[in-house]
Amino acid sequence: MQPSKDGYVDLNGVRTWYAEYGDASADPLVLLHPGGGGTDSRAFGPTLEGFAARFRVLTPERRAHGRTPDHPGPISYDLMAQDTVAFLETVAGGPAFLAGYSDGAVVALLTARSRPDLVRRLVLVSGVFHRDGWRKEAVAPLDSDARAFFARAYAELSPDGAEHFGVVEDKLNRMHAEEPTLSTADLAAVSTRTLVMCGDDDEIGWEHLTALYESLPDAELAVVPGTSHGLMVEKPGLCGELITTFLTTDPVPTVAPIRRARH
Repeated sequence: MQPSKDGYVDLNGVRTWYAEYGDASADPLVLLHPGGGGTDSRAFGPTLEGFAARFRVLTPERRAHGRTPDHPGPISYDLMAQDTVAFLETVAGGPAFLAGYSDGAVVALLTARSRPDLVRRLVLVSGVFHRDGWRKEAVAPLDSDARAFFARAYAELSPDGAEHFGVVEDKLNRMHAEEPTLSTADLAAVSTRTLVMCGDDDEIGWEHLTALYESLPDAELAVVPGTSHGLMVEKPGLCGELITTFLTTDPVPTVAPIRRARH
């Protein structure tokens, strides 16, 4: 799908690329792509058309990802959350729906925690709140084929050139080894209505997933059957429908609440 516009905006000194889709007068939906060298906003390709039919969709590419260049110094989730706050203020123009996928979910969570006034509703797809939440298979070193795939994807878009991939890889490996480090007490302070979504064969430990869901004060949970960490590509129609319904409708009154009856 071709964007209605695309270009660069300066966010905290980072020349950040983004694209826009859909009706410019519709409710803004900011999509935060997965992380890792070689990942970018193309991860939302299969769902863009459905989202653009309902929202003003904005797809920023974070520092050192996609068409956005690297910036001197380390990369951290906190820095990317600060960039996201600047994007919401500068490009979205204020409060917006915010949906993050994988690393993007971590950034979205931190953004909502620091600036709830800018996040109307929050969607966390296949993300963790603490680095220990990933299954061991998810944090194992990449084999040669997987690394080559990500290196090629990075080289296709990065303004820093293919040879810079190793630099970004090292920065992100450091980040993933040390971050994020939120606690369940930190989650209790997130007031935004939130959809937690993942595949039934995802890279997140089940205990961690349920802790995320249980600790957010106003959360709903969706487990997409027959999918993995790639659920947004594997079942884009279903994932898009779940997210759109959550963002555009109010909660229904439930007949026999247990968890919600405590609130």
